[in-house]
Amino acid sequence: MSRTDLIDPATRKALLFALLAESLAHFYAHAAWLSETQLSTLAGQWLSQAKLSLPSAQQRDFARLGDELARELAASLSREAGLYAAHEMMEARDPRYVSPFAQDMLAECERRLAEHTLL
Repeated sequence: MSRTDLIDPATRKALLFALLAESLAHFYAHAAWLSETQLSTLAGQWLSQAKLSLPSAQQRDFARLGDELARELAASLSREAGLYAAHEMMEARDPRYVSPFAQDMLAECERRLAEHTLL
């Protein structure tokens, strides 16, 4: 049973952060961006594993926002800094990993979600 409307703000922030991290890591590993469809599918898979769901339109909104954030971040960083950022964010998906940079990015995710009324 899925709990569509019970996705709390912390889970929404974590979802956007994970999509941002995945998009950035893929870009630096393959020199190509994931498509909105690929990111939306990832979001759906992750939510399904957690026995949660969002309407497909909202999954696409998260995918679009994650892609937008990843591209903005990549455009503002050197390749070395981008590789570091992607690594830190991928590691920080594990709640036991503490990263000041990842905490800053989580705060940015929260701000963007509130801006786009997805929080």
